[in-house]
Amino acid sequence: MTAKGALMLSEKDNVATLLEDVASGAEVLIRLGKGTSTVNARESIPFGFKIAVKAIARGAAITKYGETIGSASCDIKQGEMVHIHNLEGGRGRGDLMKG
Repeated sequence: MTAKGALMLSEKDNVATLLEDVASGAEVLIRLGKGTSTVNARESIPFGFKIAVKAIARGAAITKYGETIGSASCDIKQGEMVHIHNLEGGRGRGDLMKG
């Protein structure tokens, strides 16, 4: 079985973007620069969606491109899809504004 592909752009990232559809149980090859690692998908995840490359606790920052894109609205296991059902965006949140 050939590993499916995903891409991380920063060592700070805790998610990777899938380069193809992935079936539940598939091995996903995560590319970061010249390095690689693997994670097993816990569910089917479509092309272009995010996969957790490590466990993310509820309330923890979700990081993509080296930047925080939101926080986990529940515990996310390694290999699970990260999307609107478990990611809460911080953008436009007046209750989070500094000042």
